[in-house]
Amino acid sequence: MEHHHHHHHSAPAQSLSGIFILSIILNGLFVLIEAGIGLWQDSLSLLSDAGHNLSDVFSLVLVLVAFRLAKVKSNEHYTYGYRKSTVLISLLNVVILLVAVGAIVIESIHKFSEPTDVNGVAVSWTAGIGIIINGATALLLMRGQKNDLNVRGAFLHMAADTLVSVGVVISGIVIAYTGWTIIDPIVSLIIAGVILISTWELLSDSLRLAVDGIPDGVDLKEVEQILTEEEHVKEVHHIHVWAISTTETALTAHVVIDDLNCWPEVSEHLKHELEEHSIAHATLEPETEECHCHNREC
Repeated sequence: MEHHHHHHHSAPAQSLSGIFILSIILNGLFVLIEAGIGLWQDSLSLLSDAGHNLSDVFSLVLVLVAFRLAKVKSNEHYTYGYRKSTVLISLLNVVILLVAVGAIVIESIHKFSEPTDVNGVAVSWTAGIGIIINGATALLLMRGQKNDLNVRGAFLHMAADTLVSVGVVISGIVIAYTGWTIIDPIVSLIIAGVILISTWELLSDSLRLAVDGIPDGVDLKEVEQILTEEEHVKEVHHIHVWAISTTETALTAHVVIDDLNCWPEVSEHLKHELEEHSIAHATLEPETEECHCHNREC
């Protein structure tokens, strides 16, 4: 039995760490600005939004923690290190997003029954700052979000906040010109719906990885085809594919081969092919046709 490891995955995490640190600083400053303006204008909505943005800063910190945990080396108690914790953090970030959506919906319903006076100028200017900071953060995370659930979660947090800020600016302008305060909860509910739809896929992916389902982007039939089409390979069984972390996929399989002398070359080539299909950790166990037949009691 052979085990194949590659550790090139750490480079993206290292390059993203700087982006996340910058994002945490920028969004932390925005929370202070928004809370300050909220206290100055006695605006409950701005203070509530500052609290929501603080939860997003917490989410960004969680992703940094995930990057750090992914680097922890294996030990006698955790043979894969703490890499699986990155999946749990991804799931936690989805829960935070869903709680934020729930808070927006509850606040919107409350505004329908009890409309509040809005200082359009102060709120719009604050939301404008939010669009710049949240939008810039989302752009920084856009490239990395395709390859890591945690980065995708952070990207969705920032994109959602940008949407909320755009909604606040639109509401502020409409209210300032028409006095139609009901536009505020209507826009908020639309935004909540958009966030919920975009979060659903992230929730599905996070839950699947948490219960060792096959990661998105890995086709089991394609994997079987790669293994069975290899020269000297007669049959493949006991195939298991799961996520070690949000960025690493592992595979184990029993490979029936016609000549064990060819196994080193066959194994090396198969692992290379699997790596090309996003499976960097492959454990392949060779079997002869006689051995496989014996195991099946024939």
